[in-house]
Amino acid sequence: MLDIKFIVENIEWVKSSLGRKGFPKEKVDELVDAYQKLNILKTSSQSKLEEKNKLSNAIKSASAEERSEIINKSKALGEEIKAEQILLDEAQAKFDDLMLRMPNYPSNECPDGPDDSANVVVRKVGEPRKFDFKPRDQIELCELNEWTDMERIAKVSGARTYALKNDLAQLELAIHMMVLDKLRGHGFTVISVPSISKEKPLYGQGYLPFSRDEIYYMPADDVYLSGTAELILNSLHADELLSENSLPIMYAGFSPCFRREAGAAGKDTKGLIRVHQFMKTEQFIICKGDLEESEKWHKKLLAISEEVLQDLELPYQVLDVCCGDMGAPKYRQYDLEAWLPSQNCYRETHSCSNITEWQARRTNLRYRENASGKVRFAHTLNNTGIATPRALVMFIENHQNEDGSVNIPVKLQPYMGGKKVIGKGK
Repeated sequence: MLDIKFIVENIEWVKSSLGRKGFPKEKVDELVDAYQKLNILKTSSQSKLEEKNKLSNAIKSASAEERSEIINKSKALGEEIKAEQILLDEAQAKFDDLMLRMPNYPSNECPDGPDDSANVVVRKVGEPRKFDFKPRDQIELCELNEWTDMERIAKVSGARTYALKNDLAQLELAIHMMVLDKLRGHGFTVISVPSISKEKPLYGQGYLPFSRDEIYYMPADDVYLSGTAELILNSLHADELLSENSLPIMYAGFSPCFRREAGAAGKDTKGLIRVHQFMKTEQFIICKGDLEESEKWHKKLLAISEEVLQDLELPYQVLDVCCGDMGAPKYRQYDLEAWLPSQNCYRETHSCSNITEWQARRTNLRYRENASGKVRFAHTLNNTGIATPRALVMFIENHQNEDGSVNIPVKLQPYMGGKKVIGKGK
């Protein structure tokens, strides 16, 4: 959520800034108009309430003849106030809805562009492997080693679900343990969180009102399934007034995640890349509401994710995401993509975002400055730690051997019981 006073005072700059994300200028005008009409109604309603209170006080000292007239005026004014309250509630609802749909301002340093075609490659690390044999894709490797049971699980749970077996199931857990240990070493608090949320946190995180069709909803219990631990962690301190000394708060959240993948028909529907349920370790930071401070942490989060891909010995590239490809909450975003041999391209493994105070305003998350005593909104940031099974696809394809076995990188071997190779090979 944005600051409406800032919008009113800087309307042309706001239109230009949000326009870089493709946000219509007329929506900014509509918001300001709704805000002004709401204020007019609030002023009118407050004035009538004050007048009614004066009439009520005047009854005590009025004569019998005056009292009857005052009571009639008070009743008539009460009816006007009731009618105006309906208009006020409608105006407030309209303004709130418009405010919740306002995206965050993008950084001046973000590349301009309408979609992912304008994303800029910042750097590439590692060389895509040149195989001296015909490499197998993820499906062939899993079938050869009996690592999945896709057909049977689809009968039980439907399309885009998966079941991992034996070495691949252990590999999934091993990678998460390695990442959680890394994050704890960087000062993060490791926390496992539910995958169930009430509706309000979805507005706080920014899923709603933008992405309702991506979310699983359970109407019998009036709860939603979470698509990322960020959703839960973002509201963990909602409505709290923190001390500056308590910041930054750094969470490594671990949870099952659920996404409907609506509108994704025909895209990676086979295998482990695009599934409805997955496991994710998420990096989440709450820091001081200072842009220099949050940008420092943004770079730190990115560096940690690069460490993860380097430990997994995966070639990757870093993308500076353009304004048109960023989600509504994002101020600045980097994506990391690992090389996927079977598709001869890089595919996303991490998304690293600085949200500034956009989420904190929605959750009313504030802190008090030490020096001035001023209360300010915090900044929030998030980044993938690792998400599986997607990352497993890049892993097994890049580290495969001609016989179908898969090598385990040195940094991961302790989490696999010392194994250097998995898969029986044929």
